[in-house]
Amino acid sequence: MGRVTRRAFALAALATLATGPRASAAPQAHRRMHGGEMRGMWVATVANRDWPSRAGLSAAAQRAELTAHLDTAVRRRLNTVILQVRPTADALWPSPYEPWSAVLTGTQGAAPGWDPLGTAVREAHARGLELHAWFNPYRIANHTDPTRLAAGHPARRHPDWVVTYGGKLYYNPGLPEVRAFVQDAMLDAVRRYPVDAVHFDDYFYPYPVAGQTFDDQAAYDRYGGGFPTRAAWRRDNVDLLVSEMSARIKQVRPGTRFGISPFGVWRNAGTDPLGSDTRALQAYDDLYADTRKWVRENWLDYICPQLYWHIGNAPADYGVLLPWWARTVRGTRTKLYLGEALYRAGDPAQAAAWQQPDELSRHLTLARNHPEARGHVFFAAREVAQDRIGAMARVVADHYQQPAQPPR
Repeated sequence: MGRVTRRAFALAALATLATGPRASAAPQAHRRMHGGEMRGMWVATVANRDWPSRAGLSAAAQRAELTAHLDTAVRRRLNTVILQVRPTADALWPSPYEPWSAVLTGTQGAAPGWDPLGTAVREAHARGLELHAWFNPYRIANHTDPTRLAAGHPARRHPDWVVTYGGKLYYNPGLPEVRAFVQDAMLDAVRRYPVDAVHFDDYFYPYPVAGQTFDDQAAYDRYGGGFPTRAAWRRDNVDLLVSEMSARIKQVRPGTRFGISPFGVWRNAGTDPLGSDTRALQAYDDLYADTRKWVRENWLDYICPQLYWHIGNAPADYGVLLPWWARTVRGTRTKLYLGEALYRAGDPAQAAAWQQPDELSRHLTLARNHPEARGHVFFAAREVAQDRIGAMARVVADHYQQPAQPPR
């Protein structure tokens, strides 16, 4: 069955699977459907966060869990699944560059007996869902012991590529050979499968760890001479990764999009007058990710900042960051989607706002006032299914009465 036919079939089925509508928001739903609206969820595989539920399940059980997540997306009237397929310099497809991921079998390099990414693309498309392949470029392992990596792992063959920091192993973004390798490894999946998009999250240089130094001195001595500061050199390294991937994706599979979901604050206004009225970690200064530049240079097809704060949060207010990002994308070709912290809803450790089932629905209502905001992505699949306090059901009832195709 052709893609258009599959999508039409699946969209028609959505009305049967989803909960009943609230008529008050129907005109908005119709407008969004006509123009396209991102309704996505992340499926995190690192440390078996969302899927598979644990390592070592049979191939049949893994497949059943995966398709259950896809069916949940359909029931919630979502249209996009962002599946993490390269969580720690390993692969959820038969890659010639990197070993099979340990999240599948429990042993890095052990074949799971099926093709998870290929199956995910096929089954998502059969349900009318887009499948965005989510890659982490530089994280190697959530530990510091290279001998625990699979035999023949690139990080074991090239120890000079590796930096130990914060209890983890990372590839060094300052090495051109590393940048070329990680691109080749990720693009292998794009060549093999008709993924709808390539997706990065917020991890470039690692988040700062107090009292520790990311030791890239040798690379900086070799390659950083033309830059005023190490920070400027690091930002350029990440810029090169983003701009080169943008160009190469289009060469490998024209029509496949490129999106990034960065930390939600570019810079604070106290640091830079172009920044947001926030007092938070800054992607530009702390992660060396110049997210605003990527938008303004049109390197991205979409940006999905992680606006994981409630409305009224003093250091970083969702109601402040939403219009800042809307202004940032205005006049560019980069679409704006908003990353939503469904995982915080009902968590007793979170602020009082997150104990209210309507907090996320209020986010979507607020976004209606900003035409640049083209949809939302929810973190993450486990919470979309469990819906601890009914926050996701409230979003569906208030905003997702009708199916919607994603923006193109």
